[in-house]
Amino acid sequence: MSHSENVNNLTADEIREAVRDNYGKVAERDGEGGCCGTSTGCGTGSACCAPGEETEITVDAISAALGYSPEELAGAPDGANLGLGCGNPQAIASLKPGETVLDLGSGAGFDSFLAARTVGPEGTVIGVDMTPQMIKKARENARKVELNNVVFRLGEIENIPVADNTVDAIISNCVINLSPEKEQVFREAFRVLRGGGRLAISDVVATADLPTKVRENLSLYTGCVGGAAPIGEITEMLSRAGFTNIAIKPKDESREFIREWVPGSNLSDYITSATIEAIKPVAN
Repeated sequence: MSHSENVNNLTADEIREAVRDNYGKVAERDGEGGCCGTSTGCGTGSACCAPGEETEITVDAISAALGYSPEELAGAPDGANLGLGCGNPQAIASLKPGETVLDLGSGAGFDSFLAARTVGPEGTVIGVDMTPQMIKKARENARKVELNNVVFRLGEIENIPVADNTVDAIISNCVINLSPEKEQVFREAFRVLRGGGRLAISDVVATADLPTKVRENLSLYTGCVGGAAPIGEITEMLSRAGFTNIAIKPKDESREFIREWVPGSNLSDYITSATIEAIKPVAN
């Protein structure tokens, strides 16, 4: 499958396969050998930089700019942070000791490990990712730091391998935009949350109509650009899934690093990072 293909000509499964292939390659190169996906935020593959556009910016520097503290960056095992995020969901999740947390699109485990330290030995963190290479890397990273309260499961976020009403909080970092079936993701998130449970994610959103050439470009889709949904559309999907107290807050400062995902482009005119929060009501 060529990354120059038109997204509109592909099935949902074919889009997922392209995303899986892209992030499998990111995992296999172990964060080495290029700027895309390792030092310029979420963008990966050929979408995020022109040939020869290498950068000396480190993954930790990018993550610091996204809101991670030095303590958080130092607390994760080597190789867990691949620089694929567009924010810090930990900052809005308000995780508490003893809680069960679900990390959608957990990658090499960076946010999962931070959450595991916060919820403590009485809590549990479940990371779900559809890329086998990422799951393997996350499990290896967990063994490095001997964290026993975090598990990683292979699965699609449209069909989450977690039981109903068992999760206190869901975090995710620049992943749901990659799904061709976003409303199904939100329905699944609602299903697994307990009443009173919360969704607290960072993702990219569209602030203006994406140009057709951007929306249809598979490479830009897998690079966290083409699949960005408008804020109003995300709000409606969350509401239809059953969520209340929906709050989507764009982070205008993110436009600076988004501009670097495709150097020389004007992507920041159309998309921005945002925090997305919502609550599953307690059943009467």
